[in-house]
Amino acid sequence: MSDTDGKKTLGLRGGGPRSGNVKQSFSHGRTKNVVVETKRKRVVVPKPGAGKSSGVGTAGSGDPSRRPAGISDAEMARRLKAVQAAKAREVEEAAERAANEKAREEERARRRAELEAKEREQREAEERAKAKAEEEERKRKESEDVAKRAAADAAAASAKPEAGKADAPRNVGANKPAGGQPQTPRKSDRERDERGRNNRGRDDGRRSGKLTLNQAMSGAEGGRHRSMAAMKRKQERARLKALGTVEREKVVRDVQLPEAIVVSELANRMAERVGEVVKSLMQMGMMVTQNQTIDADTAELIIEEFGHKVVRVSDSDVEHVIQQVEDDDDNLKPRPPVVTVMGHVDHGKTSILDAIRNARVVSGEAGGITQHIGAYQVKTDDGAVLTFLDTPGHAAFTSMRSRGAQVTDIVVLVVAADDAVMPQTIEAINHAKAAEVPMIIAINKCDKPDANPDKVRTDLLQHEVIVEKMSGDVQDVEVSAITGAGLDQLLEAIALQAELLELHANPDRAAQGAVIEAQLDVGRGPVATVLIQNGTLKQGDIFVVGEQYGKVRALINDKGDRVKEAGPSVPVEVLGLNGTPEAGDVLNVTETEAQAREIAEYRANAAKDKRAAAGAATTLEQLMQKAKDDETVSELPILVKADVQGSAEAIVQAMEKIGNDEVRVRVLHYGVGAITESDIGLAEASGAPVMGFNVRANASARNTANQKGVEIRYYSVIYDLVDDVKAAASGLLSAEIRETFIGYAQIKEVFKVSNVGKVAGCLVTEGVARRSAGVRLLRDNVVIHEGTLKTLKRFKDEVSEVQSGQECGMAFDNYDDIRPGDVIEIFEREEVTRTLA
Repeated sequence: MSDTDGKKTLGLRGGGPRSGNVKQSFSHGRTKNVVVETKRKRVVVPKPGAGKSSGVGTAGSGDPSRRPAGISDAEMARRLKAVQAAKAREVEEAAERAANEKAREEERARRRAELEAKEREQREAEERAKAKAEEEERKRKESEDVAKRAAADAAAASAKPEAGKADAPRNVGANKPAGGQPQTPRKSDRERDERGRNNRGRDDGRRSGKLTLNQAMSGAEGGRHRSMAAMKRKQERARLKALGTVEREKVVRDVQLPEAIVVSELANRMAERVGEVVKSLMQMGMMVTQNQTIDADTAELIIEEFGHKVVRVSDSDVEHVIQQVEDDDDNLKPRPPVVTVMGHVDHGKTSILDAIRNARVVSGEAGGITQHIGAYQVKTDDGAVLTFLDTPGHAAFTSMRSRGAQVTDIVVLVVAADDAVMPQTIEAINHAKAAEVPMIIAINKCDKPDANPDKVRTDLLQHEVIVEKMSGDVQDVEVSAITGAGLDQLLEAIALQAELLELHANPDRAAQGAVIEAQLDVGRGPVATVLIQNGTLKQGDIFVVGEQYGKVRALINDKGDRVKEAGPSVPVEVLGLNGTPEAGDVLNVTETEAQAREIAEYRANAAKDKRAAAGAATTLEQLMQKAKDDETVSELPILVKADVQGSAEAIVQAMEKIGNDEVRVRVLHYGVGAITESDIGLAEASGAPVMGFNVRANASARNTANQKGVEIRYYSVIYDLVDDVKAAASGLLSAEIRETFIGYAQIKEVFKVSNVGKVAGCLVTEGVARRSAGVRLLRDNVVIHEGTLKTLKRFKDEVSEVQSGQECGMAFDNYDDIRPGDVIEIFEREEVTRTLA
């Protein structure tokens, strides 16, 4: 820098003070501009040789033994000064921190004082308002008293007008002082002052509800304040109170209480807030959330605390909403008959139905056999509608045929004219008799040269089925699915039988039906084929079926078309279930989804408890028998996945029939749908193969199976699956040991040979003696030893066998107690592989 004379002024180069403004920020968003100066520390460089005469230099360099080698006095002095400067900076920083802390403490004290002042002002304002209200009340009472006294004085004045006139000037003058001014303010002045005070109090009360930024920021440190929502609720209550609105009366409800209930469901049934219910439970000492379950006794205390009534119900009461209701005769309308086609495998059941429907269903079935229950509707030439159920004929599908008979009205028993009555034919007859439904005999394949319908009729007599041609009451029709002969007569017989049955149902009620088949369809989810038995099932209905529930998302008829509703005797595919039901479950429509969910959960828990009780050994005898079975019986574990529920059950039933006292097949798990990674994990843990029937494994399951070495086998015909499992189970059977007698030898003499022991000199009396054969030593026809030969010699040579009539020497393994006259029995053992029948 230079002055006006051009001379430089004195100053530190680069170290002079530099000033400037800095914005300082405080809490709660307050700022302040502060003028600061920045000074640089001046470094003083000591003159050469100064360290020798100074105390520091003496201390630092006077003692060469304490100073590191190679450091000069100047360097040592510079280091000491640097240390001292650092300590001075630390002292300055500590002082600055103390000053800052003191400033912050003063700021906090100032805020607290402000907050206390505000609180004090607020309390004083409240006290003033209270005093003002009391003053107004006192004045109001005084004015009322004055008015009363005035009225009394007026009455007295009217009674004594003369006295009133004489006293009036004296009374008025008595209230005035000597100067002529009134003692109290005028009435108008008092009213104005009171209005001003009231307005100020009202303004204070109105503004006290507003929340300013300063109040919010200062309240953050002063303590907790009410939220804006709470203040709004308070203002709303004050407004309703000012309007004179009366709060609603509490509605007392009858709360149905099961043995256990979720907290949120309890609050919903009481129409109370979940938070209030949880708060009451916590006050009772139960730390629960809205998703936890509480027992009935605790829930009863809560219900009574909220002022409601308790209605105790058991778990099974949830099914009361689907109790059967008797229909009035006026509401009943005719419905189509449900006809089930039964018979032995390959007798032509599906072919007859194809000919009636003019369809080709057989070509779509694997192996040309029906493995699912098919439901179809057929309209005859006369306009009559018939519902047909086509059931499998193989023995494995007994349960499926049983369900078909339970939902049917008429059974058409198909018997091949060239094969007569077979085992599954007899079984179908028994199902029809058990279900107490009429039968119609369809004698098929009458177009074949070796057909003999009369033999069929005669064989049916053995099973108490007497056809009309044999003077009985069972209709019989000779048909041919190939040529179509006799099909019209068959339809006429079905229509006649349906007319005699007078089938009726009420379509104007909640639907009820039976699940014919169920499957897990990729893309559509769980799908159930349901035969509606009563009522009308509509799109959007909420229903429960077995352990599952759902809402009807779509209805698809037997032709694959979507329909809006399905009436009695109509088979439809139902979409919208939360899981795959069991074939044979009953579908019922409910009013609400909560009812359907409760019923499904109750049934699922009951089924789980039943399975657990069936699998548990409850007595000591059962435990001992189970342990004995586990030791003696070999098990072949398998996993089964099928495309539909009926096929899976049929396979499981077929597996249960495989085995004997030594070997059995154990189905670890069976289900519907594709083979998943969880199935592979279970199979690997159990060492079981996975059997897929008309299903495949997804990509992740295939990769996991390859990595873990789990076998996956695919089948489309049930015969092949049963045969393979039977062959695998046969491999677990222990081989049968068969003994074959080959000869006898008699001991003539006993010799002692060194390094060998006792050797028997024998004569082969029968058969042949072989060294590899087994031997038994007989003494007086009693077996005293069984083992193998150690040596077999003829003269001095070791030989493999000795024929009858020849002498030889024999020695036993680990046995020397042989005597002359003993007989040696020689035999061979053979292992025979066993198979399951």
